Amino acid sequence: MAVAAERAQEFFSAEFLAQLERLALASKRTFRGRVKGDRKSPHRGSSVEFVDYRPYGVGDDLRYVDWNIYGRLDRLYLKLFVDEEDLCLHLLMDASASMDYGEPTKLRYATRLAAALGFVALVNYERVGVGIVRERVTEGWSPARGRAQVLPLLGFLGQLRAGGATSLSNGLASYALRSREAGLAVLISDLLDPAGYEAGLRALQERRFDVHVVHLLAPEEMNPSFAGDLRLRDAETGEIRQLTLDREALRSYGHRLQQFLESAEAFCHAHEISYHRVTTDIPVEEFVLRQLKGLLLV
Repeated sequence: MAVAAERAQEFFSAEFLAQLERLALASKRTFRGRVKGDRKSPHRGSSVEFVDYRPYGVGDDLRYVDWNIYGRLDRLYLKLFVDEEDLCLHLLMDASASMDYGEPTKLRYATRLAAALGFVALVNYERVGVGIVRERVTEGWSPARGRAQVLPLLGFLGQLRAGGATSLSNGLASYALRSREAGLAVLISDLLDPAGYEAGLRALQERRFDVHVVHLLAPEEMNPSFAGDLRLRDAETGEIRQLTLDREALRSYGHRLQQFLESAEAFCHAHEISYHRVTTDIPVEEFVLRQLKGLLLV
């Protein structure tokens, strides 16, 4: 674990890691996990928290018979307990070419954010999986559990490079279909896909994922600092456009940007998807500790 901690400090300070140790994931839903964990589930199991009784049936385990009730009623009843199960965190990373923008780049910011969330999950013995979304899910890190997985996760995230076109809906729908289990899905993306992202988010919900969106933008995208006669190239399609960025053009850009942001937030709220917006000039530490309400618990 010392090596893992050393590698983790390449992403974060020791102070921030100590703060992450005190956090836990929150989910609006409960999921059936593969192994026993620390999270309450509605399924009846064999933890220490009593919940109900039911009549004994042939083949039931006699260890759970309440002999006090048998002595009073001369009938066999089993004690039922709340099961405790683990949660799977699915980190869905947009690594298309548009994420290679800004300083730090949006992808660099996204990997640090994913590392923080993954660290919180792993130290709480939850499982963590990663899907890299470009035109489809091109790479992945299969769900794993436990503190020993911190180093492999950080190694995987540290090697990510932006490139290729975006097809968020196709990529997310593919991930939803091939995942063996639902869980807490966190999409980290700039949402810059002309074909949209809505169908992909709905596909995750149809497979019973608890979906969160982190909408990540560069400050330069919010407030462009350049002007004049420009020749711009689309990072993903290679399309070149020439334009004059004057005051009127900037005003029009700001209006369309605001519509884009409001549309994304409104869609998420209408579909009960948690929406979190951040620009890369806000430190990851501040965003995680102060703004990710509903996703993390102290």
